[in-house]
Amino acid sequence: MEYVSGSQTNGMPMPPGVTAITDIKYPKRANKTLSKAVSLHLEGKLEGAARLLSKAIEDGEQDPGLYAALGHIQYEMHDYEAAADTYATLSEMEPKHRTASFNLGVCRGNLRQWSDAAAAFRRAFEADATRSESLLGLGITLIHDGQPAEALEPLDKYLSLYPNHEQALFGHAVALQQTGKHAAAVEQYRKVLARNPRCEEALSNLVAMFLEKKDHESVRRYADMLSEIQPESPMATEALAALAFQDGDYATAAKLCRALAETSPDRFEHWFNLGVACHKMGSYEKAAQAYQQAAGLDPGSAQAHLNLGVAQQELNDLAGARVSYERALNIDPAQSGALWNLALVLEQQGERQWAEKLYARINEDTPEWCDASFRLGYLRLLRGDYADSAAAFEACVLQRPDWPEAHLNAGIAYARTGDGERARASFQEALMLRPDSSDAVRGLAALALEHEDFDDAYQQHRRLIELGEHSPELFYNAGLICQKRGQTEDAVTFYQQALGEDPQFAEALLNLGHALMSLGQEDDARSFWRRAIREKPELAQTYFEPPAAPVA
Repeated sequence: MEYVSGSQTNGMPMPPGVTAITDIKYPKRANKTLSKAVSLHLEGKLEGAARLLSKAIEDGEQDPGLYAALGHIQYEMHDYEAAADTYATLSEMEPKHRTASFNLGVCRGNLRQWSDAAAAFRRAFEADATRSESLLGLGITLIHDGQPAEALEPLDKYLSLYPNHEQALFGHAVALQQTGKHAAAVEQYRKVLARNPRCEEALSNLVAMFLEKKDHESVRRYADMLSEIQPESPMATEALAALAFQDGDYATAAKLCRALAETSPDRFEHWFNLGVACHKMGSYEKAAQAYQQAAGLDPGSAQAHLNLGVAQQELNDLAGARVSYERALNIDPAQSGALWNLALVLEQQGERQWAEKLYARINEDTPEWCDASFRLGYLRLLRGDYADSAAAFEACVLQRPDWPEAHLNAGIAYARTGDGERARASFQEALMLRPDSSDAVRGLAALALEHEDFDDAYQQHRRLIELGEHSPELFYNAGLICQKRGQTEDAVTFYQQALGEDPQFAEALLNLGHALMSLGQEDDARSFWRRAIREKPELAQTYFEPPAAPVA
């Protein structure tokens, strides 16, 4: 559940506007039509002026001045497509026209036709090298066209003429930023801010750049400056939310992300991050609601469905979590997180066989793999596939040799396959890692009993008792081992301790009687036998022969 950044570097402003209509020089032959068009323009009758000029051109007047005036009026009317067509025709009529190519570049820029705009600005500079605005327009459109490296040369030339021009400084900073020259970009943005401390675009780009570099101190500095200028700035709010996540202040992060989500409810990142913040706070219901919104905005986001499933699982909505994980896997069948969590849900729902298959699908290179291999070994152990269970646990310890539980369970699996040597090695490895592991000692004790190594079995039982184990079965087995070793008095002590834990332990009563009889305490022995038969009448069948096996 990681924070997703939705911040983007702010784009360059649009190229400068077209030449003013009063700057156009008209040939004498077009004076009449142009004079009337200018009069209409001055009266604010733009459509009338455009119709007049269009009709004159349709009637055969092919004077460049008519096209220049018509293009300008169309631009003023925001009919950039028509204006671009008019300027394109004019530039074909007069390739060296002073303004046609430049104005064509402006119109193409407004239409976001960046490659065509850049070509037009190049032609404009070739037609009139004194028109420095062409360099600025070329630099801006090259940035928009995804060619920031190529934009640096024309912007450098323009800045050599006008070193303090704000738009050129900003464009140069953007080009430097996009080409990875961050230090130089910061210097240029600071020049912009020195001229215009309220330049939101420069502050936004500085915030975005320092977010990418994870320079949190600088992010905070510029985000605070930006929020002072524009309290509702999405960039500042998102940056401060990112810092809150970094600081572990999830309450603040949730507050900021909710503000972003309410301001821009169609942004996936805002809802997703709100879900993460709520999730980190333990507000699983609110997290699930936010993830639902995010998944609705981007149904193809496997991560959104995965996170939704985790929140639902926390809410014990296993059916909902299962659906969410399955959706995540439909999008990305190899997503280890979804495989792992779905398998856990299936285990909880009693579908162990399917869970086992999912664990086996988790990729070895993912963080979930070791845990999945452990669960796989455990499920195989439950269903009696001891050889494959041992293999799964061995795979765990190959990647995590310091995992005592994996060594312990490998020992159990090996013991059940009858491989006592490997079982013993695994139990001993577990004990080296965790000397107080009573389970590992118990495994060694069971192996010793199985192989009738009563000396070792006795030592392991003593160790269990020292570790604080006080079950009646443990004391009984210790007594039985002592009896096998001829330590009758010790056996009596252990049987009595077993009865101290469980006074109705029939086998302990019976064997205590036999031990006491061996010590010549016949009356006491008979007393314990009577109690044993009373507790468990079927022991009468073995009355004359004490149990030879330990109690599990």
